Amino acid sequence: MSTFSLDPGPDQLAVRDWLHGFAADVMRPAAAEWDEREETPWPVIQEAAKLGIYSLDFYAQQYFDPSGIGIPIAMEELFWGDAGIGLSIVGTTLAAVAVLANGTEEQIGTWAPQMFGTPDDVRVAAFCSSEPDAGSDVSALRTRAVYDQAKDEWVLNGTKTWATNGGIAAVHVVVATVDPALGARGQASFVVPPQTPGLSQGQKFKKHGIRASHTAEVVLDGVRVPGSCLLGGKEKLDERLARARERAAGSAAGKASAGKGGSVKNAAMATFEASRPAVGAQAIGIARAAYEVALDYARTRVQFGRPIIDNQGVAFTLADMKTRIDASRLLVWRASWMAANQQPFTSAEGSMSKLYAGETAKWVTAQAMQILGGNGYTREYPVERMHRDSAIYTIFEGTSEIQRLVIARTISGMPIR
Repeated sequence: MSTFSLDPGPDQLAVRDWLHGFAADVMRPAAAEWDEREETPWPVIQEAAKLGIYSLDFYAQQYFDPSGIGIPIAMEELFWGDAGIGLSIVGTTLAAVAVLANGTEEQIGTWAPQMFGTPDDVRVAAFCSSEPDAGSDVSALRTRAVYDQAKDEWVLNGTKTWATNGGIAAVHVVVATVDPALGARGQASFVVPPQTPGLSQGQKFKKHGIRASHTAEVVLDGVRVPGSCLLGGKEKLDERLARARERAAGSAAGKASAGKGGSVKNAAMATFEASRPAVGAQAIGIARAAYEVALDYARTRVQFGRPIIDNQGVAFTLADMKTRIDASRLLVWRASWMAANQQPFTSAEGSMSKLYAGETAKWVTAQAMQILGGNGYTREYPVERMHRDSAIYTIFEGTSEIQRLVIARTISGMPIR
């Protein structure tokens, strides 16, 4: 186990500086254009792939950094560059995390490389969990997976929504219900390989922010995938479902198994728990970018014969902005270190980090717009776009209300509703 440290080593600092250069030189100049176009910035993704930024090797190296802060550092720098383009570059990693969290070594080796493709043939992947009637309530998923024993195939039917890269992805990871009677505990994750018949893109959403990132519905109509596409394998699934059924029946054995490391935890939650600190780091990148614009503006904008930062009202706001950004980073780094070193989130530290960082991004970008005044409300300055981009961070991968619910349940041990 590594010692928790707030002092990144030389390798981490080198990665940070490398990504910062890419964010400043490639992403920022393209940000406004792709925001307006509301299209996937394939040329920027390809450039990232050529440099090795968009690759399985790069993210695996950061993911397995024993300090835990490799991924947060990478996310913060890329989203400092631009959130929409940043999500287009890192959106694939959510599907990759789903495979890492739930799959076997063979499945990881088979599917993770196909999610990224090559610099000459760039591909993306999609994680499909939410549905039109099931967002925060993952127990309400209606997408069904039925096992065809004669052919050793799973048949998937349903509609997914809010899927980053949905429909344009080479590989889709789909959370589906196997046993409806068990609710969230009766779910599993499946890989849908490229060009699988029956999978199609539904509605593409026109969004308030992160508009360079593709978000769409995914329709599954009689999609058949081999048995090997069930993440974790059928034997493991059958064992997990058996424990869940015991628990549902109120048996002592079921209650005991449920208390051992979350052995009956559902597939979607396993993915979100692993990704929440990284999402918090994305929010920090947006907040930091807006804060820097506001600080520079306050130093150079002259009103009534002096820079506006000379006014306490402006200066104190900037002080609060910086304080909240740094506090958010500390929460994210702590949770990331804990996850990397298999330390349990005894106080829902992962949810704490995502909650505080997401709300900080929304608040900081709003204050940045206020400091810039009328200029902040125009598209001539980037804080307007940053504010729109930040809004999603109190909504996706668990709303702020859901994060508070998770934290409250964890610290109280009570089934708070």
